[in-house]
Amino acid sequence: MEKTSPPLLGCNKPHLEKLTLGVTRILESSPGVTEVTILEKVPAERHMISSWEQKNNCMMPEDLKNFYLMTNGFHMTWNVKLDDHTIPLGIMAINSISKLTQLNQSSMYSLPNAPTLADLEDDIHEAGEDQPEKPHFDSRSVIFELDSCSGNGKVCLVYKTGKPALAQDTEIWFLDRALYWHFLTDTFTAYYRLLITHLGLPQWQYAFTSYGISPQAKQWFSMYKPITYNTNLLTEETDSFVNKLDPSKVFKSKNKILIPKKKGPVQPVGGQKGLSGPPAPSTSKSSSGSGNPVRK
Repeated sequence: MEKTSPPLLGCNKPHLEKLTLGVTRILESSPGVTEVTILEKVPAERHMISSWEQKNNCMMPEDLKNFYLMTNGFHMTWNVKLDDHTIPLGIMAINSISKLTQLNQSSMYSLPNAPTLADLEDDIHEAGEDQPEKPHFDSRSVIFELDSCSGNGKVCLVYKTGKPALAQDTEIWFLDRALYWHFLTDTFTAYYRLLITHLGLPQWQYAFTSYGISPQAKQWFSMYKPITYNTNLLTEETDSFVNKLDPSKVFKSKNKILIPKKKGPVQPVGGQKGLSGPPAPSTSKSSSGSGNPVRK
């Protein structure tokens, strides 16, 4: 059984402050953010890690092993208060050792001849030269789920070679809902930093895909910008989805439109008054009368 402590609001313990890299203070100082909660979990015991390695015939990476020896999983959430409503927004999670399970190729409840994930190998395109070789659903790769991403995909610990799998052959990949692979990081430590610095914003993993995050998620990204070196992937797109109003340009354009409209009716009126004497030869009385005051 996994032992967990009651949820903690904020981060009032030194080891939790170290675990979250101080991001709780940043969230608590952000406008509208409320209920920054950490589910404290007890450290895993070494025999739990050894049992997992023996069961799966895989050596756990050293950085992931050290993480579990500090806390058997990770779960941190924060909400946003809009008017009188509280909306759950950010979630940062790492599965515990017991939930670090292998992606099944088939279900025990499926039919004997039912298709499996391995049947999709021919339908998935190979990665380009600038990225590592994608994982395989068959025995060529061993895949474990680190985070279910609230149903938006899966972050996976991937062993690039089959069993027995070595610790140095691991990478972190994102499997989207269309079952396409996207490379994230080489190590668990690098992925954990991405998780923390992206603040657990919805669908942040899709920032590392070719099609990016959804328009709704972009709005949250514009309000709570991730603290990460990868923000250039988002800043290039923010101009296209954030409504910006430049008052100087707006009022300048209005003046351009209004000035001709004001001058239009003024000019003919002024012209009629100034030229009322000369263009009226038929009425000599009025022309002479109007000319006298002008000459004076």
